[in-house]
Amino acid sequence: MNSYSFETVFRICEQGDNVAIALKRLDAGTVIPDVSGETWTLGHTVLEGHRVALNRIKAGSPLISWGLPFGLAEQEIQAGEYVCNQVMLDALSQRTIDFELPESPNFNDQRIPFTLDESKFVPAPQVDPVDSTVTFMGYDRGEVRGVGTRNYVLLLAMTSESAAFVRQLAARFNDRFQGDSGFDGVVAGAHTEGGENSRPNNLDLLLRTLAGFVVHSNVGAVLIVDSPAAFVGKDRFEDYLRAHKYPVDEVPHTWFQLNASFSNSLVQAEPLVEKLVHQAKKKGRTAQPLKHLKVALQCGGSDAFSGVSGNPLAGWLAKELIQNGGSANLGETSELIGAEPYVLHRVRNLETARKFLKTVERFDEMAAWHGHSAEGNPSGGNLFRGLYNISIKSIGAARKKDPQVRLDYVIEYGEPMNVGGYYFMDSPGNDLESIAGQVASGCNLVLFVTGNGSITNFPFAPTLKIVTTSDRYRLLSGDMDINAGRYLDDISMEDLGAECFDLMVDTASGKRSVGEMAGHSQLQIWRDWPQNSPELLSQIHNRPIPKGDPICMDTLISPDEVTESTAVAAFAEAPSQGSLGLILPTSLCSGQVSQMIADRLNQEFENSDRPDGIKRFTALPHTEGCGVARGSSEELFVRTRCGYLMHPLVGRALLLEHGCEKTHHDEFRIYLKKYGVPEGRYGWASIQLDGGIQKVITKVLEWFDQPVESLHCSETFANPLSVGFLIGGEICNAQVDLCNRIVVTLHREGGTAVIPSGSPLLNQTDFILNGVAKQDTLDYGEKFIKNGVHIMSNPSPHLLETQTGLAATGVHVILVFNSSGVRLAAHPLVPIVQVGKSVESDPGMSPDIVLGDGTDPVDIFWSRISTIVRGDSIPETMVSGNTDFQISRGYTGFSL
Repeated sequence: MNSYSFETVFRICEQGDNVAIALKRLDAGTVIPDVSGETWTLGHTVLEGHRVALNRIKAGSPLISWGLPFGLAEQEIQAGEYVCNQVMLDALSQRTIDFELPESPNFNDQRIPFTLDESKFVPAPQVDPVDSTVTFMGYDRGEVRGVGTRNYVLLLAMTSESAAFVRQLAARFNDRFQGDSGFDGVVAGAHTEGGENSRPNNLDLLLRTLAGFVVHSNVGAVLIVDSPAAFVGKDRFEDYLRAHKYPVDEVPHTWFQLNASFSNSLVQAEPLVEKLVHQAKKKGRTAQPLKHLKVALQCGGSDAFSGVSGNPLAGWLAKELIQNGGSANLGETSELIGAEPYVLHRVRNLETARKFLKTVERFDEMAAWHGHSAEGNPSGGNLFRGLYNISIKSIGAARKKDPQVRLDYVIEYGEPMNVGGYYFMDSPGNDLESIAGQVASGCNLVLFVTGNGSITNFPFAPTLKIVTTSDRYRLLSGDMDINAGRYLDDISMEDLGAECFDLMVDTASGKRSVGEMAGHSQLQIWRDWPQNSPELLSQIHNRPIPKGDPICMDTLISPDEVTESTAVAAFAEAPSQGSLGLILPTSLCSGQVSQMIADRLNQEFENSDRPDGIKRFTALPHTEGCGVARGSSEELFVRTRCGYLMHPLVGRALLLEHGCEKTHHDEFRIYLKKYGVPEGRYGWASIQLDGGIQKVITKVLEWFDQPVESLHCSETFANPLSVGFLIGGEICNAQVDLCNRIVVTLHREGGTAVIPSGSPLLNQTDFILNGVAKQDTLDYGEKFIKNGVHIMSNPSPHLLETQTGLAATGVHVILVFNSSGVRLAAHPLVPIVQVGKSVESDPGMSPDIVLGDGTDPVDIFWSRISTIVRGDSIPETMVSGNTDFQISRGYTGFSL
């Protein structure tokens, strides 16, 4: 039986609280003398960061932490009792744990409404300025643009259509500027937004964000890349820049439109980038006052100690900066719900207080359009490490505003910060999406607080990662910049803050952060939301669930039809075992590391035969898995990712988790178990729990080096040849005829055809399914189990998202007809075969099959399929690097 003194194992956040935080795991039976002299014996194991009652809490009374309520007791809670709600118990029940959980919750998440008493409102003064001579070495971009902490050439994709292009173009400059002290490099501004050829719901914030990137003080020059048919094109964007008086003429910039093929466009753009680099290099660093430093205050992978050590440290640094004339920007609207009394304790004026509350109310309303509330925000990592609900998470997150600092301004996502002070910017709790808005607002350095150990970085603004506990810092010291856990151990906030302030100034002056040295970064703009009102919610929730049974084709196909010989050969070539190695990131934050590993494996085994038969490695970086609402959109995500794990082209697969996401390893284990798939078939690695980036890379490489003949992922999921059909725009009679002949052959030979719902093909009177009831037989991204002709539910008008869902169903290849004008990148795992009317009519397409050239397109198709499934050829789009991947969020996906 263990025994500890109270102060060594518990922390009380604020005098008057009735709960305390456990500083370490405490097993059931542990004996602890409490602050009143009584002795507790813990009835249940209490995890690090979780809370126990300090004294008896009556039923119906609030639970208090940091002086604010975060729930109501369902029953009387005794002193020393583990406090827990249903959401936390549900989350822990999915985890692999070695102790018994309480049988039922003892408090609920009732949200305490906040009402501003305007009659008692008193404007607050800001912290007193200091007379300081402290400066940082920055890039002076002029009075309007401000001063940069870095000097990059930005390759900005205006929409997701040009995302793959700017990534490949930036890669051509990866190693050219190492050791160049006056220039930081060429970076890609790739993102997921604006890829439709119609107006997106997030158009205003998208244009505002892109405009903020173009004129950002860390950008020495910019190449702005658009596509001819994009709704968000050059004319619309340039009009926006001029109308809103962004100083674009002060930025060396070039517009570039993707009119040629992918490869030719890369060749054309490279000298333009070289010219922009030459222009950016003309600017050097000079001493600048701290009023030009603008910091983004962020948190991700938060834990119970974020509000005790890390967030207060970030708030202290922001206070010191504001006293020196600088600016701080607090984001994540959903993560301040429940902390309104603290945030509005000190405010510049009544108008600002009202605007803050209206912004929170608007965010709540938008979430409700999709059937969600801010309660869906906490991730699995949050819940596992003691953040029971949005209220307790928000109360800790608000500590990034120091108690002495007042709130000066409330701004929209990406709205410019024109004067010094403390800002709140509307944004979701998805930290990557929030950071993009803060940078667009002008932030030139990011202070990122993390409890679990988030590794994210922004492409052209340095990020200082502040970890909340010393144990987590020791585990991830190679990926963290600051150990705020020292405040919990033995150092005052003032002394720790002074050290970190010096580091912040040094980083602004060019000292590279740990993340910059690691060489990975991510950019994600606040993703578009599908609903503008709650009107369709009932219809969405009541839609029929696909059952997985293919469409009956018996009366549609003549038994006398003969299968083409080329098709027979193609079916014979269908592999019984996959030849691809897949590193599957379980969330957005592990995406770049998974790509780094895949690239390394491909380099190591280029032109060599592996004993496991793997010919190529791929990763599937994406934007999901955290910071998005629970429910159907999360189910869609997990289902789609598991579709790739069970894909017949995949020979071996490893899941790489970040460690604090909603969709952690155990959630995938539960889903795979439904299919009867043993978890030992896959590799499992965690960036945070395995000790950081370098250690997890070593672990993954070692796993793929092991001989695992019995673990080939696709042996259970091998199936006869299967084809997905993707149609963008109008389709002609010759294309319909080609589809008919392929579908008939697939059905006759026991193969599978998958067509997304809403496809123009399904509306053609000459298509073989005309007249048949066309109900969805598969959900988006669902792996088909029964062969035949399927219709996949498709909630997205976005071609790339449709392609991503189609590929997850398990098809060997996707046949693409695209006359929409939208440039579609290839899939990184599943080959696509493009059909064009002529080479001249599709200059940016590189079609594999051209109709009307005198050859039989069906013979060409089956011959092409034979070489692809054998692995003898790789489509040109894959070779050129023109690949992309984007998962739909479904009908109700909303960033929280």
